[in-house]
Amino acid sequence: MQNTTNVALSRLTAQQRALDVTAGNIANANTPGYRAERLAFSDFLVRARGRDVPPGAETIHFTQDRAAWRDRQIGPITHTANTFDIALVGDGYFQVETPRGPRLTRAGHFELSANGNVVNSDGHALLDTNGQKLQIATTDTEISISADGAISSENGRIGRIGVVQPADPYRLKAEGGRLFAAEGQVDAVEKPKMIQGAIEQSNVAPVVELTRMMRELREFEFTSKMVQSEAERQQTAIDKLTQKRS
Repeated sequence: MQNTTNVALSRLTAQQRALDVTAGNIANANTPGYRAERLAFSDFLVRARGRDVPPGAETIHFTQDRAAWRDRQIGPITHTANTFDIALVGDGYFQVETPRGPRLTRAGHFELSANGNVVNSDGHALLDTNGQKLQIATTDTEISISADGAISSENGRIGRIGVVQPADPYRLKAEGGRLFAAEGQVDAVEKPKMIQGAIEQSNVAPVVELTRMMRELREFEFTSKMVQSEAERQQTAIDKLTQKRS
């Protein structure tokens, strides 16, 4: 008797998770470098027990939240003309130094700190191809960044921005809306493509996400009503059995 409710509750839990993920995507629609999160659901099969199992009900299909992954589609490029705004075109991630270690990001809005480091909006230093902080001297005033990430000024070459790619791009753990922790090896991208004075925006399409949320909300409400109806049916059956015994 409980199988119907349990199956519906598994679906309800999955729909709640889907709503949370979609809401997170919408909230980050204006976050530079953000990549939409997606979920993969699958059936979790359980063999029904008992000798009187009706035909077709030998296997119970529960809904399982199997995995989450990031949409790798590149977001639109916005030109800002700011010297340290850098958009990545193609695969790869910038690396920034955080208190928790190097983290990956596609958010290319950087600025010059008081001590000459190139940092993001959280103060995390951008790393070069050797994993070191990029340092700009006070005498370097005319900064140019080439398509391959080489930084130079009127005084000559300063360094080169490091761009890396995880060995498994689907094994990234999000830390907020801009940073990712790589679970596994990361490799240098030999020929990155960058645009100075531009930022890659979020790849979230708000209209699409709102439509997805409305569909998920309808499915959540439908499943909730199903659970409620099943609870009422079970209560009615219990009441009738109790009345007969009394």
